[in-house]
Amino acid sequence: MTAGRVLVVSTGVVRPLPWHGRTVASGIGKSPVHGPVEVTRLGVTGDEQGDRKHHGGPDKALLLYPVEHYRAWARLLGHLTPPAFGENLTISGIVEDDAVLGSVYAVGTAVLQVTQPRRPCYKLAAHHGIADLAVLTQRSGRTGFYCRVLRPGRLEAGDGLDLLFSPGHGITAAEAHRVLNVDRADLAAARRLLDHPEVLPDSWAGLLRKRLDGQLDDQGERLHGSASTGPADTEPAVPPGTTKETA
Repeated sequence: MTAGRVLVVSTGVVRPLPWHGRTVASGIGKSPVHGPVEVTRLGVTGDEQGDRKHHGGPDKALLLYPVEHYRAWARLLGHLTPPAFGENLTISGIVEDDAVLGSVYAVGTAVLQVTQPRRPCYKLAAHHGIADLAVLTQRSGRTGFYCRVLRPGRLEAGDGLDLLFSPGHGITAAEAHRVLNVDRADLAAARRLLDHPEVLPDSWAGLLRKRLDGQLDDQGERLHGSASTGPADTEPAVPPGTTKETA
């Protein structure tokens, strides 16, 4: 079943990015590529990441971002063209509410598996020159999501995303994002996620277990770059079901 479609395929090289008087290395500034591209277990050939600790790797080989979100962002940011959010694949037809963690899609001759939602970081803000864009992205739920490559192959713009398998647990990228990043006091939902620890990165499962023990993690460095560039946590509590804005 064709669930969605690839509209744009993009890659980028690591470049210096100014941020609050210093320079950070990032591959977020990507450009579309034309024609078929090779996809390996580490992502699209020619794509680079500046911080391999937090970006890239087999479980975050490809970042997918729904084109449906561009219309919603235009009301705040003006007209944007892909890949404005640093995505490798700009897609249509599948948003975070549809992307069940562990789902498998065939695209071109490659096979991809949804692994996790993106956790927005300050480099997104630096890329657009908007200081609170990482916070706004996190609050909106328009994060995009990552895939691992189960079978390397070739893909290109126009290829369909054909659903091969969807796990029965039903945990979506949107729900994982909501619980982990926004509704952090929702301990019942945290327990539900931990009922399926196999769908979460080990570090995320660890964060949720600490929350159940009363230890709340600090999001400040991820969202703002360092403790000196913003408050430790600017995310307000948002009621369940209101973290997702769609076009």
